[in-house]
Amino acid sequence: MTQRRDQLGRRGEALAEAFLKRKGYEILERNWKGKSGEIDIIAKHKKTLVFAEVKTRATEKFGAPVEAVDEHKQEHIVRVANEYLQKEKKNKNVVRFDVISIRLKAGSLFERLRGPEIDHIEGAFDA
Repeated sequence: MTQRRDQLGRRGEALAEAFLKRKGYEILERNWKGKSGEIDIIAKHKKTLVFAEVKTRATEKFGAPVEAVDEHKQEHIVRVANEYLQKEKKNKNVVRFDVISIRLKAGSLFERLRGPEIDHIEGAFDA
């Protein structure tokens, strides 16, 4: 991953974390790493354990952010989530998989001042 893409991803994850906190989510983990990969954000909302994948784009040159969470990526997220659930002994929790799509504004000063466009898709896919 290039340094620029890594910085973009980290910025998006920070924005997503702040967004979720404003919505009343408790952030449990950020960039949790297991043997099979990483989960961007693990949070608790009411009685639900939420695994959130964050996709950030500065342009739509490669498509909308949410389009990057294809079937293969979903399977990967579920595999890592199962590893987390087993390791943390949280198998009895209600689980949900969300996608947070972030579009950073480019172009005119007015567009940049409006800030990022954040779409939170709750229950974006099932295990």
